[in-house]
Amino acid sequence: MNFAELDAYLLSKKGATFDYPFDKTVRVYRVGDKMFALTADEKPLSINLKCDPTYAMELRSLYESVKGGYHMNKKHWNTVTLGGDVDDTLLKELIDHSYELVYDKLTKKQKELLGR
Repeated sequence: MNFAELDAYLLSKKGATFDYPFDKTVRVYRVGDKMFALTADEKPLSINLKCDPTYAMELRSLYESVKGGYHMNKKHWNTVTLGGDVDDTLLKELIDHSYELVYDKLTKKQKELLGR
């Protein structure tokens, strides 16, 4: 998966938006006002994703391409380097998991505004 494909998949999530709160390269994807992914169009391509803490540790033990979240709370975030041992199917599942974790924490009003 390249940056354009990754970006398209992230933005396909209901209510997903992005901004650049840190600098001109790190793109932060949000649902409501909460982050669910961070990436940059740089080589090697990687993405930070929110993750259930137990699942995060399991993924890190199974996949060399999954590490504790770079510059993030390593208990709740993983960094996945693309092009390694995480295939596109698993990557999409991890993006979905991150999105759902964040979406579930939104208020009822925020969810209603998203139309979901």
